[in-house]
Amino acid sequence: MTHKEIYTGLMFGSFNPVHHGHLMIASYMKQFTELEEVWLVLSPHNPHKNKVDLLDDSLRLKMLEMAIDGIAGVKICDIELQLEQPSYTAITLAHLEERYLNRRFSLIMGSDNLATLSTWYKAEEIIKRYPLFVYPRPGTENSQPPQGAKIVQTHAPMIEISSSFIRDGIKEGKEMGCFLPKKVYQYILSEELYK
Repeated sequence: MTHKEIYTGLMFGSFNPVHHGHLMIASYMKQFTELEEVWLVLSPHNPHKNKVDLLDDSLRLKMLEMAIDGIAGVKICDIELQLEQPSYTAITLAHLEERYLNRRFSLIMGSDNLATLSTWYKAEEIIKRYPLFVYPRPGTENSQPPQGAKIVQTHAPMIEISSSFIRDGIKEGKEMGCFLPKKVYQYILSEELYK
């Protein structure tokens, strides 16, 4: 008897820190698309980003666990913490397919990432093999998707919150509680993170 594959969307990020924008997009993808589960894939270090401001993996993982508590169908995947760094999406996908034979994977990404996808490691393989669930990002309305990509355009709310905006606010002593899950914000304050 063959088991039905679970259609799983992967949303990669450094989640430094995880905020309401991330959770709204993950929840939207779970509820308003055909995806049955959404996994937030914690990246140790994005090859395209500066590592200076990056909190320790274990702290970001802990905040993710607090953030998704009670959100149905949204889970955490920490596979990239076990792989060689820097982490490349194509390699992560190969490991996930090997490990989870009962799942069919898609990528969730903002239209800003879609615009740079062709520069990624093994981009052609990713484009050929995985559907891309794309959410809108400001200023990318006219960018051209890569040739041959299987794109599911979604109408997820356009959210202009970034982790760097939150980090800067915390550094400046601003009250940033509205932008983050309550437990995450309390944890950041109690541990004096991003000061």
